[in-house]
Amino acid sequence: MGSRPSILVVDDDMVAAELLSEVLTREGYRVEIATHGKDAILKTAGAPFDAVITDLKMPEVTGLEVLKSFRRASPQTTIFVITAFGSFETAIEAIQNGAYDYIIKPFKIEEIKSKVKWCLEQKRLLSEDSSPGILPDLPFKTIIGTSPKMLEIYKMVARASGSTVPVLIQGESGTGKELIAKAVHDCSPRADGPYVVINCAAFPETLLENELFGHVKGAFTNALNEKKGLFEEANGGTCFLDEIGDMPFQLQAKLLRVLQKKEIRRLGDTHNISIDVRFIAATNKDLASLVKAKQFREDLFYRLHVVSINLPPLRAHKEDLPQLVNHFFQMALKKTGKEVQGISSEALAALTGYDWPGNIRQLENVIDRAITLTNNKILLPSDIPAELFATRSSHEASSGRTMPTLEEVKLKYIEEVLVHTDGNQIMAADILGIDRKTLYRVLKKSGIGTKE
Repeated sequence: MGSRPSILVVDDDMVAAELLSEVLTREGYRVEIATHGKDAILKTAGAPFDAVITDLKMPEVTGLEVLKSFRRASPQTTIFVITAFGSFETAIEAIQNGAYDYIIKPFKIEEIKSKVKWCLEQKRLLSEDSSPGILPDLPFKTIIGTSPKMLEIYKMVARASGSTVPVLIQGESGTGKELIAKAVHDCSPRADGPYVVINCAAFPETLLENELFGHVKGAFTNALNEKKGLFEEANGGTCFLDEIGDMPFQLQAKLLRVLQKKEIRRLGDTHNISIDVRFIAATNKDLASLVKAKQFREDLFYRLHVVSINLPPLRAHKEDLPQLVNHFFQMALKKTGKEVQGISSEALAALTGYDWPGNIRQLENVIDRAITLTNNKILLPSDIPAELFATRSSHEASSGRTMPTLEEVKLKYIEEVLVHTDGNQIMAADILGIDRKTLYRVLKKSGIGTKE
């Protein structure tokens, strides 16, 4: 029987470090503890660890520096980054620098145990695909969300961006598929190359083929000059095929050949042109069901499905709503030039209580409309479409529940934000869009317990 796997736990919180050490030791691992980043980096000179579990926020030497040091000194070590401060930029940066996973505090012990067990069992497979792929200046200012579901998406973006394999993005309309596709491109070594977007549902079949492949002079009536297709325009970069589920069936076979052969032929031409293009496709349809119904080619589906990113509907990660509301609120102010100072509690309750069948796009449109039409200094319930209130009232009536008071909604919302920030009042006040002193007064009056 081989030696027990070794794990290094790095955390400036000794209680948390000792708890993890005890749990992992009982699981049969050899565990060492480092209570600051400097000590952890010194340990890279010793025998290599099978895994490192490091906190991200530490004084002097951060978990990211520990991560980078281990990637240089011991690239075969699997690294987990744990933090209470989740954001798109830090998630991407950690994964792009070689972290295997990114876990938000407060975490469940069973989650840590299962992740460590799985990754060590799959260590050989993972080591083949664990090159850091460090990329500078990751441009993700328009993608909002720090919920666990969104962090999983960011990790997938980071892992997919370093390769050239096709990516299939699936999700309901309005969930942000276009933004994620652009993020994969912007994270990739092709970021300086062209990024060409094609809406497969926007053209009839004959026009779409011409748009994709181009034509030579005289290929058909009125073809007075040769024309490059969009596949050629994307050479050296990325081609984003939006609404791929609506691509005509006959064209799917030609797209499959492009993916397989990396070459195209213009309409009316007699020779092929080699291209170097990374393909990303997106759809709001269930392609697997279309394959079963013989409406989408099975071979093309599997060719596109090498890496799959499934975007959750907004109702499945409503903890991101405060950030999204604030983001679209600020964007709308810039577009309209209005001086609206905030959102009333009643209006905010309507926004957070709605299920958003149109997802993030619908939320953006509602806030744009409200800012554009309001004459008030703060957004009031009258500025919010009535159906948001009606839907909520109907749902609560059908479930047999009475509606909570406004004060109850406000306090419940504040509690949820504090749980999300692990009790950090500064972060909570920023998400809520209020001054920290105001938050403190509300907490003191209500008796909600927090930690500094």
